[in-house]
Amino acid sequence: MAEALQRLRATTVVVVIRDGAVAMASDGQVTVGEAIMKQGATKVRASSDGAALIGFAGGAADAMALTERLEAQLEAHPGNVRRAAVELAKDWRTDRALRRLEAMLVVADREHILVVSGNGDVIEPDDGLAAIGSGGGYALAAARALRRRTELAAAEIARESLEVAAEICVYTNAHITLVELS
Repeated sequence: MAEALQRLRATTVVVVIRDGAVAMASDGQVTVGEAIMKQGATKVRASSDGAALIGFAGGAADAMALTERLEAQLEAHPGNVRRAAVELAKDWRTDRALRRLEAMLVVADREHILVVSGNGDVIEPDDGLAAIGSGGGYALAAARALRRRTELAAAEIARESLEVAAEICVYTNAHITLVELS
């Protein structure tokens, strides 16, 4: 199979904090090359203790391995999402095996959203909104507009933003999974 056909594109994830609630939504599409391989993948979930939400984009196996490591860091640093994200980023950047993983993670609690990459980046957006993945730019633009111009709740903004991204990005579908902390 040609290298271009083996390239996996997976996901749009958007997260919104508003009025003490946080909502994270993802589409369900997994694309390999030009083919849609799955319509209903789950790419967002609540952490094991329910205090944070986690979403991923990129290679599914890589993202799942990183999500498990993030969960372990969240358990090691309860109530401290920032510390857990920084510790994961340090491990990801310095561990020889982890450095090869191709994914991005977003983690949020009621106060913070953090985007974590394999380059050692831990980025906290200024406005309580973030999006990752192939349709992330579209979802983020929609979320910003909805948050500025409507009174919609966090979950409604996340869902509507993903629906807009699904209308634009060929790697994003409208099979939406939504998780919340309220």
